[in-house]
Amino acid sequence: MIYQTKDIDLALINRLRDNNYSRRIKSHFLAYGTKYDFLRFFFMDYKGERLGMFSEFNSALMISTFEGKELPEEMLEELAGFVRMLKPFSVELERQYGEKLAVLLDDEYRSEKRTEFTYSPTGKLPPLEVDELPRLDDVYKILAQCFPRLEDSYEMWLTDTSHRIRRGLSQSFLMGDYTTATIQYIIDKIALVGQVGTVPEERGKMHARTLLYWIGERLWQQGISVKLFARPHRVSYYEEIGFKAMGIDTVLERRDEKPSH
Repeated sequence: MIYQTKDIDLALINRLRDNNYSRRIKSHFLAYGTKYDFLRFFFMDYKGERLGMFSEFNSALMISTFEGKELPEEMLEELAGFVRMLKPFSVELERQYGEKLAVLLDDEYRSEKRTEFTYSPTGKLPPLEVDELPRLDDVYKILAQCFPRLEDSYEMWLTDTSHRIRRGLSQSFLMGDYTTATIQYIIDKIALVGQVGTVPEERGKMHARTLLYWIGERLWQQGISVKLFARPHRVSYYEEIGFKAMGIDTVLERRDEKPSH
């Protein structure tokens, strides 16, 4: 059974498996709690046992299981039906379930494998001029040229990003007026880098990889581990910067929407 709940707290969320999806759920909870309609939380129960939970935020589902729990086929079928009803833009969950859910939803959702990377620091922070507190309007100008889904989402992006930055859950970086990267969450000393972009006329000049290397070293100095997700064919690109591939998962996106990259 899947049902919406507001009866959650950090102690409960901390019982989820230690993975990206749990940290995303936790970041949503820390940012907004349970009092807003645009953020919803759901439990997944099976035969009286609570197996996991997920969040719905900005048309994205983040799904995770509790430590020691597994999702049976019947639960995945119910989850697929729920996704069809809710119609989120994207669905992210552990790989073994993502692949099965992709089969159940193949007519409405395309699936794509992503590689998870973790930065391996060298201990050498390069001398680079990076704005660690940039004007978010300047960040958005770059991102809007790189991510189709952000083109018409300025107010939503600005409100959410500034809200999370004020609470220490996110951070944006700007190099010059051409390359940017935003930390999607900083949770339990782990930072997930997302929304890395360079304006079209400056691409191919190694700006993004230079900034990512700098971010990896800068956050490591602060005791924070840096992670990111990318398509598998980018493995060598990120390894050259200092990232190591740690695993692969499957993300689902609606077929009738613009891709997120």
